[in-house]
Parts: sequence; structure tokens; C-alpha cells
Amino acid sequence: MLQCIFLLSDSGEVMLEKQLTGHRVDRSICDWFWHHVISQGDSFKSQPVIASPTHYLFQVVREGITFLACTQVEMPPLMGIEFLCRVSDVLSDYLGGLNEDVIKDNFVIVYELLDEMIDNGFPLTTEANILREMIAPPNIVSKVLSVVTGNSSNVSDTLPGATGSSIPWRAAEPKYANNEVYVDLVEEMDAVINRDGALVKCEVYGEVRVNSHLSGLPDLTLSFANPSILDDVRFHPCVRFRPWESHQVLSFVPPDGEFKLMSYRIKKLKSTPLYVKPQLTSDAGKCRVNVLVGIRNDPGKTIDSITLEFQLPPCILSADLNSNHGTVNILGNKICSWTIGRIPKDKTPSLSGTLLLETELERLHVFPTFRVGFRIMGVALSGLQIDKLDLKTAPSRLYKGFRALTRAGEFEVRS
Repeated sequence: MLQCIFLLSDSGEVMLEKQLTGHRVDRSICDWFWHHVISQGDSFKSQPVIASPTHYLFQVVREGITFLACTQVEMPPLMGIEFLCRVSDVLSDYLGGLNEDVIKDNFVIVYELLDEMIDNGFPLTTEANILREMIAPPNIVSKVLSVVTGNSSNVSDTLPGATGSSIPWRAAEPKYANNEVYVDLVEEMDAVINRDGALVKCEVYGEVRVNSHLSGLPDLTLSFANPSILDDVRFHPCVRFRPWESHQVLSFVPPDGEFKLMSYRIKKLKSTPLYVKPQLTSDAGKCRVNVLVGIRNDPGKTIDSITLEFQLPPCILSADLNSNHGTVNILGNKICSWTIGRIPKDKTPSLSGTLLLETELERLHVFPTFRVGFRIMGVALSGLQIDKLDLKTAPSRLYKGFRALTRAGEFEVRS
């Protein structure tokens, strides 16, 4: 049972406090938490469960905002962590993103959502599609009406039809002229390449996202051609676990609209689509930089939105960098950003130039880490393939579609 939820900014300010039970949790717990964040750094913020002298704390960090929940009673830790993840996902979906200004501009919506998502410390309604029927998402019209009428509430007067249903994530008997269901594979590649060009780590985090507009109460089954490669799978509550456990088939009654059906991880991949070859040589107070970027393994689809960023060391006084393709910018926080776009067929993109060191330094002793970004439409680099999607009692006209997208996650090249 959770007793309180706090939302903290990246500076430690308490932006929002929601007491969940009759036992009030004092805000001093946030001071204790932030003091340890400052003193211990990232190692403390990476701990999802923390034991303070008076409470157990659960924390989830999203877009610089810390979601902090407190309890004094024994409870499953994963329940607290999962609930905070659901809160962050719902707020991001409702508000179109997460940052300090968005939260402060929509305090009423946030409090109303928390009122519906948890009751007396126990999670209640966490499905975004059902919450949308209960609480209208913010828009310009609703904000104008609240100013004119003085009524700032967005809560509907009637409960959703699914409230008393055995399938609480789905609206009651929706009807559509066109029955459609679309499945997207969205993957992020995390990789670490050392200074010798060897692949230290390469894995993919992926999500199966579904957009369903089906009449009645559809029963879907989704199967993969190679499910054995999947690790660390995590399912939406609509998925029946027994068919997956026995035959590795996803059987489910989908929510209405867009939702994340499952997430997964695929580890120990052998290659990356791009190579980055940095070369830094320094002497006499200067450092010469040369970086090459090219295609290592052609995925069969166009690789676009390629970017490369690196933080200039503090000892750099000035930088003169140019490229033969794309644009190079030195940002105010000493980050060099190289926007490549697509790899041209007639030349290899290269970045070259000179960095000026501080007067007392002859050589560069701190070398930057290069962060790579890219996007590939139409292919899942993990190799995961959807075999088929079946619908029991399919309507006469059913439209199905499949897409795939791979983009860079934490893709780092060390120099």
C-alpha cells in the first residue's frame, strides 16, 4: 500500500504532492532523499527501492522528473515501481510529453488522474484508454471554458462502460464502420564500441505497439517466426500468460485504440549498422580531430537521421571543426553536434578540425565519447519477425498492417 507520491524536478524541488491515505507523510522525506542524491550521485538514483530511516521509497526517473512513492508497510516492490511507470506513461500520453513546465501548467489534470489511478494506496484504473473516458485530456477549448465558466474540473459525470466489466481495459461494445488493427515493432539499439573499434555490448530493446479499432469484443492471437530470441518480456495486462508460456503465442482481447502490447530485450547482437572511426592526436597545445562515419552492415533499408554528438573536454578553449557532408554546430554547453542525415553514395562523411588546449597543457588527457543517432524505417535489426495475426470471428472487412522501426538508443563510441 502506497502512502504518498511526490514529483520532484531535476533540481530537487517538490512540484507535486499527493497524499494517498489517512497517514500523512511529511515532505522532509524529500529533503532526505535529495541530500543522498547529491552526495552519492547516479549510483543512488539508479536504485529503484531505497530504505530510509522511516519509509521505504520507490523511485522512477523520466525526462528529468523523479516520481517518488513512500510506504511504511511491507508490499511487493515491483507493484510500487510498476505503478510509478504507469503514472509516468499516462502523464506523458495525456500531456504530450513530460517536463517541469508541462506538469505545472496542468496541475488539475495530474491530480484528477492520480485520484482515479489509485484508491487509498492501491492501484485502481491505470489503462490510458479508459482514463480518457473519465477525464478529458487538456486542450485549448477546455482551458478557455474553464476560465470563462470557472469550472476547472475535467472529470466526466458518468463512469465508462468498462468500469464494471471483466475486461476493464476495453470500452463496452465499440462499433466501427472499418475494422482495423495495425502492429508496429519499435526497437532501440544500445551499443558500446571501445577505442579499438571492438564491439563491447550490443543489444536491442523493443516494443510491440498495437493500434486497434475493432467492433465488439475481438479475440486476437499474434505469433512470431522466431520467438526464441526474445529475453526479458513484459506484457500488457490483456495478454493471457498461459498460451505464451506453452506455445509462445500472444493471445489477448485488445484495448480500444493505441497501446503497448509487450516489450522485450534481445541481447548479444554481433554487429551494428554503422561504423564510427574517431582519431585524435595532440601535441604542442593542439588536438587534431578526424572522424569517419559509414555503413558497416547494410540493413536493406535507408539509414537516415544520422547524428553524432560529443562533449568537448573542459580543457578545450576553442574548436575549429568542419565536415565534408552535413552541418557541424558547437552548442553553448560545449557539445559538438554533427548532423549527417543520410550517407551519400559518392563519399564517406568525415569530420575534421583542430581543438585548442589550455596554455599549460601540451596533450589532451581526457578523450570524448561519441554518441550516435540514427533511424531505419521498415526493418527490425534484432531479426524479430511477425508470423501472423489472427482474429477469431473476423468481420467481413478487416484491415491488418505491420510496420517496423529501429533507432539508436544509448549508442556510444569511445575514443
